[in-house]
Amino acid sequence: MASQNIVPFIFLLLVAWCSARPLYPLPSRRNDRNRLPLQTFRPFNIAHRGSNGEIPEESAAAYMKAIEEGADFIETDILATKDGSLICFHDVNLDDTTDIVHHKEFANRKRTYEVQAVNITGYFTVDFTLEELKSLRLKQRYPFRDQQYNGMFSIITFEEFISIALDAPRVVGIYPEIKNPVFINQRVKWSGGKKYEDKFVETLKKYGYRGSYMSKEWLKQPAFIQSFAPTSLIYISNLTNLPKLFLIDDVNIPTQDTNQSYWEITSDNYLDFIKEYVVGIGPWKDNMVPVSGNYIETPSDFVARAHVQNLQVHPYTFRNENEFLHFNFSEDPYNEYDYWINKVGVDGLFTDFTGSLHQFQEWTNPFLSREEDAHNLLNKIALMISKFKHA
Repeated sequence: MASQNIVPFIFLLLVAWCSARPLYPLPSRRNDRNRLPLQTFRPFNIAHRGSNGEIPEESAAAYMKAIEEGADFIETDILATKDGSLICFHDVNLDDTTDIVHHKEFANRKRTYEVQAVNITGYFTVDFTLEELKSLRLKQRYPFRDQQYNGMFSIITFEEFISIALDAPRVVGIYPEIKNPVFINQRVKWSGGKKYEDKFVETLKKYGYRGSYMSKEWLKQPAFIQSFAPTSLIYISNLTNLPKLFLIDDVNIPTQDTNQSYWEITSDNYLDFIKEYVVGIGPWKDNMVPVSGNYIETPSDFVARAHVQNLQVHPYTFRNENEFLHFNFSEDPYNEYDYWINKVGVDGLFTDFTGSLHQFQEWTNPFLSREEDAHNLLNKIALMISKFKHA
């Protein structure tokens, strides 16, 4: 049975779908003077592909659920369609998280492409128009997660994703990834010789995203830009001053654009170089704290070395299921959050379970609104006056 919280979202989406109207209008540019600001006093809660532990990843409902559950940022992967539209989707192929196999009209679209030095066979976003992709429906990636929402939601565009954040009842940041830029630029062409990265930044500028980290402009509409491709991050540094984050893959996977090894890009020399273009690093967490026999071992010094370079560290991905929790944490995600926040000392966490991380942080380090701060201050003043009167 669907929870009471998600029912209104599903109803809204189904009504929009059935009426054949656009799923989301352009952002309303709502008056944000009364919206609660982004919290900046504790590690960021980054909703990895939305609240995808509960609802199919990268769907509008997953992002709205994440906002409802307390996400500071909603994270997405940006890919391109055959006709140059930017969409929110993680894999370059559609096979694992859509119902593409049931669409016989697309049976002749199966291809084999080389992606990051690996041949992959399937149905690729770059071979479909946006209209065609909108006819597909999303499904859960993992079979052990809730399957009841499979087939309910469609792929959304980058602009629709932005509208969800801008129309939130409080300030919610976005965290889009420049995904597989080498592959996208090989397969999709835009007019005027523009690149994928150009279109990516143009979209952010169109909706008012600008400003360096913690600037007034940035706090109004927070955004991090992330990528595994350092050349893309360097390239867009000339296009936008938004903060950027360099993602680091597994130890056996070189960078997709420069073919550099994990050991090279995590060296002090490279961190000293890349800090001119990024404000942080996003490593896979099992590289920072080695694992043996499903037990974590002694943490590396990566976080300390990154902090010396004034770089934030936002590791990925935190998941609640026992399949992903190491034995040290006694099958308790709160123990894992406590370890990474209070012992390793990271600055943000990519999680599939936004609500779980939010509840842990509210329990251990609660967020007080301006009204609560003012109320507490008045109470303290009143107590001081009372003590003075009776002195």
